[in-house]
Amino acid sequence: MATSSGNSSGTITTATTAVLTTGLEDGDFVRSMNQRKRRMESNRESARRSRMRKQMHLNELAVTKAQLTSKNDRLASGIFVASRQLATIEAENSILRAQLMELSQRLDSLNDIL
Repeated sequence: MATSSGNSSGTITTATTAVLTTGLEDGDFVRSMNQRKRRMESNRESARRSRMRKQMHLNELAVTKAQLTSKNDRLASGIFVASRQLATIEAENSILRAQLMELSQRLDSLNDIL
């Protein structure tokens, strides 16, 4: 009977060890799954932040584009106005040169008379 109780004790001990080992493995598995879940959640959060940064950057670029487009339109308008003024001034300058030539000729004629 001692042998059988020894065997049964040995079996219980082996079974207990198996349960404890399995319990540790299950605990390790649970910890591993928890770590994996935390990592996945962390990765999701990181991806979400990355998408938010990208969207913010795109919004900033859109604002910058609108500002530059507006500035470009103002500059183009200014160039157009300046070009029209230049044309007007060049026309006036041509008229004044013609008047200068005419007045110079008159002066020369008057000087010749005197």
